[in-house]
Amino acid sequence: CTAQAVAVAGAVIGGILLFVLIGITAYLLWRKFCCLLSYKKLTSSVKTTNASIFFQDQTNPEMQLKSTSRSVPFIIPPTLHGRDWINLTNEEQIQEDSDPYMIPQSGPRSSFHSLAGAYVVGTINPELYKFPEDKSETDFPDGNIGRLWFSIEYEQESERLLVSLIKVRKLQPPADSCSPFVKIYLLPDERSYLQSKTKCKTLNPQFDENFVFQVSSKMLFQRTLKFLVYHVDKQKKHHLLGQVIFPLKNEVLTDDNKLVIWRDLEKENLEPPSEYGDIQFSLSYNDYLGRVTVVVLRARGLKLQEESHAVGVYVKVSLMNHNNFIKSKKTAAVLGTPNPVYNETFSFKTDQTELDTASLSLSVLQSIKGEKTLLLGRVVVGPFMYTRGKELEHWNEMISKPKELVKRWHALCHSM
Repeated sequence: CTAQAVAVAGAVIGGILLFVLIGITAYLLWRKFCCLLSYKKLTSSVKTTNASIFFQDQTNPEMQLKSTSRSVPFIIPPTLHGRDWINLTNEEQIQEDSDPYMIPQSGPRSSFHSLAGAYVVGTINPELYKFPEDKSETDFPDGNIGRLWFSIEYEQESERLLVSLIKVRKLQPPADSCSPFVKIYLLPDERSYLQSKTKCKTLNPQFDENFVFQVSSKMLFQRTLKFLVYHVDKQKKHHLLGQVIFPLKNEVLTDDNKLVIWRDLEKENLEPPSEYGDIQFSLSYNDYLGRVTVVVLRARGLKLQEESHAVGVYVKVSLMNHNNFIKSKKTAAVLGTPNPVYNETFSFKTDQTELDTASLSLSVLQSIKGEKTLLLGRVVVGPFMYTRGKELEHWNEMISKPKELVKRWHALCHSM
């Protein structure tokens, strides 16, 4: 009896285990079958759209033309199918609601499968997103003696002018080697300056140095930055290579507006000033517009009747024809310096037939509050009828080089 009971119990347990094993096997087969059905549903629900046509139809000549263009297709990937993309092209709905179970597949896929279901909604032209090419370090005109980069900003609260000396390129030293440094002035104060470190044996020094000038906001626009670039030779002698003059009156200077500027170096006039001083200006004639343009740059060595900050010096430019006054214009007054910097431009209507009878008179005048205006010096440029020497040469060079600014220094005289 006991043996029979044991056999029956063993048979029951064996049957149960067999049933459980069959159930597990059936469950696993069912899960695998469901996964296959889901995979088939997933791949069959992907539609061939504009993107697949764009990438497949390479035999179509029109498509080949598209593929050779420089435009880049802008594509909506399949991962964004759940979103609405409406009225993007031809006022048609481009993106349809997709299966919520549609998720990106893991693992490597071909480029075709990665773009299946994607939509081309337009193209991007790379030419529109190129930064303008900076030619400041490559385009140097003939006769260039160097180029200087600097930046400026002004702190209103502390009344400080911040000057960053960045670099100088393409210096032309008198010897093979060059060890440059820069002196920085804030004119009209020519007695004090700030100086950079000396860079040894280089024609392209990189400075990256910062300097501070204390100047009130009321006087800021009356001031001018002056950079003098020197070379130190083996005997420790200093040789001036060039200068940059930069008036501040036309600049917008704020705490959050840092201006980065470059200027070509100019040779300093090493000749001693004439008896009444000298004036530098440029002339240009536009034969198409019939206009004479005068750029009043600067003056030096003026014999002021009184040197103080109340003294203002300005230049009056007058157009004459047959000694008859036509029109005059004047610069803003620069206070308290015998070496004022202006950089102001004036134009006068002058027909080409009048160039043999017209002339320009530039008068440097000093004004003191409550007193009469005083003439410090004058120069006339024009044709052979009125002028000789450098003044005649300047006028003739202006005519022979239309639309080109011709710059020269001229000695002032005191005759009216």
